[in-house]
Amino acid sequence: MSCLFCGIVSGEIPARQVYADDHAIAFLDIAPWHVGHTLVIPRRHVDDLVADPDALSEIAPAISATSRLLVERLAADGLNVLSSNGAAAGQEVFHLHFHLLPRFAHRSGLAELFKREPGIDLDRVHRQLVGNPQP
Repeated sequence: MSCLFCGIVSGEIPARQVYADDHAIAFLDIAPWHVGHTLVIPRRHVDDLVADPDALSEIAPAISATSRLLVERLAADGLNVLSSNGAAAGQEVFHLHFHLLPRFAHRSGLAELFKREPGIDLDRVHRQLVGNPQP
């Protein structure tokens, strides 16, 4: 499979999924910048927003629902939404995706956005988001 995210959509590559609908899925980023860093992607392969502007309207409900889930379940104080489109913008996986980054008052503002938070336990965060709070 040449596209990492198509592999996740097909189930060939495992992911900690937190939301899914007919058009999109959302899963925790494996190298998170912040607790709850989640990616929302369309189920169908689209390189980026420029390749198919209609893709955004298809996955907008998933972006909205996942944003609410992250803020509510993680008690976040805010949320950043980011999408890099094209190599010059920093896109590394060429399948449209949006980064949803829950933000907390103790690390607020844009200056803190790209500083990775050390020691994030992805399994614990996943359980917190999908409603399975066992340790």
